[in-house]
Amino acid sequence: MAGDKAQTILLLFFLQFPLLQAAKILTVCFIGGSHYLLMDEISQILHNNGHQVRMFLQYGNSMLPGRPLQQRPYSVSTYSLDKKYLQENEELFVESQKDYLVGRNTLQNFVIFLRELSYQCNITLQQSDILNFLKEEKYDLAVIEGFNPCSFLVMEKLGLPFIAFFPGMMMNGGRIGIPGPLSYVPLFGSELTDRMDFFGRLKNTMMYLGSYMIDRIMDAPFQEVIDQHFPAGSRPTITDLQRRAELWIYNIDFSTEFPRPLLPNVQFIGGLLAKPAKPVTQDLEDLIAESGESGFIVVTLGSMISSLPLVEFLKEMNDGFAKIPQRVIWRYNKTSWPKELSIAQNVRLMDWVSQNDLLGHPKVRLLVTHGGMNSLMEAVYHGVPVVGIPLFGDQYENVVRIKAKNMGTFIPPDQMKAENLANALQEIMENSSYKTSAMKQRVVLRSRPFPPDKQLVGWVEHIIQSGGGGHLRPYSYQQPWYQQYLLDVILFISACVGVTIYLIVKVIRLLIYLMSSNRKQKQN
Repeated sequence: MAGDKAQTILLLFFLQFPLLQAAKILTVCFIGGSHYLLMDEISQILHNNGHQVRMFLQYGNSMLPGRPLQQRPYSVSTYSLDKKYLQENEELFVESQKDYLVGRNTLQNFVIFLRELSYQCNITLQQSDILNFLKEEKYDLAVIEGFNPCSFLVMEKLGLPFIAFFPGMMMNGGRIGIPGPLSYVPLFGSELTDRMDFFGRLKNTMMYLGSYMIDRIMDAPFQEVIDQHFPAGSRPTITDLQRRAELWIYNIDFSTEFPRPLLPNVQFIGGLLAKPAKPVTQDLEDLIAESGESGFIVVTLGSMISSLPLVEFLKEMNDGFAKIPQRVIWRYNKTSWPKELSIAQNVRLMDWVSQNDLLGHPKVRLLVTHGGMNSLMEAVYHGVPVVGIPLFGDQYENVVRIKAKNMGTFIPPDQMKAENLANALQEIMENSSYKTSAMKQRVVLRSRPFPPDKQLVGWVEHIIQSGGGGHLRPYSYQQPWYQQYLLDVILFISACVGVTIYLIVKVIRLLIYLMSSNRKQKQN
């Protein structure tokens, strides 16, 4: 009898929490480089966990220079940009790199980049055959690359519930309603830490006041796309679309990020590409063996930057590496190396390197990186100190955090001199405190209760099972702006205080008048 009762309770328990059947999931990626690497990894993780996955991919920006093409286990719907446009876009990117390498990382450059994305988005929204096919497939959920606003416009066209995966740090926290106290949460672009002095807090506040105008400037190229592809009366804003995400996932972790308040619909799942190291190729192992006790350093400046367009910058880096005893394994397109520049004897150029595997090698001493989040997560995972050379985007903010955690330092590109680089490399490798800090952050990252792939799958399946993320989103998403900032309450209190002060003044004036009248009557 007791056994029957136990079986009944167990059955009721499982009926309340039914097992999730294989879901149909669409992943969306319209940017190449590290953005594509992450979305490819997400697609593979979901596929390996039994879900039916298809990626909507913009071909042309997804290829990685020097990286061998790999067979994907999931389905792909793709389209290609015009070859002439791709060539022109590549030339524009090279010109932008020249600006970045001399320290000109301006808002204007970023707006130009967004205009290119908006032009590509126009082409994307014209792919009616693919869009109709995807709409007819009736996916349960989409996981989109959340940096490119075009992903949100495609979701609006398809009418799908979606999770937004952001490939880097929290650049858009304020836009999606995440609390950000200005006293200890630095704004994107401020290059501040969470330990701000008075002038740091002043800078943070002034940047916050100007952020609304900057958001409008950055949204303008895509607002034109919205006007063209959505009928009047039902045209969404970028902020509206971002707030429709069932869940926001950021490719960051508190091993590098500063502590800050979060909402239930925001999850930090950083380090999807950081994994236990595999053995390197035999030729690399032989090269590393030649380094002896000095070891080697890894140099990579991003998955989309296979060469540097400024010979002067390249010469300073090469001369800096020549001043250290370590071997240098540098990911660089060998055919693009300037013929007039002799490669330092301790430097090996390679078109592609398995960065994660090299960082897990026992003889690695340091990573020289542009400061991309994927590279930093791999460095943290393997406990490797860092010297950053930030170029654009969130890279400056990322390396500020690495320096604040005492995991390394950074050199602004306009200060790149051989002596500066050599000194920074020697300081990080000879001062054991940096390695100690790197190993401490490694423990923080690796000792999370669940690995990032399990967190990803768990949250995706939770959103599908619960029918969306409405229970995670704050009510503030539905409030008008004046209610969110309590302006109506402030106005009411101000009015009450004003009326009270007015009445008090009137009463005092009346009392004074009556008292003066009584004196005059007594005198008369």
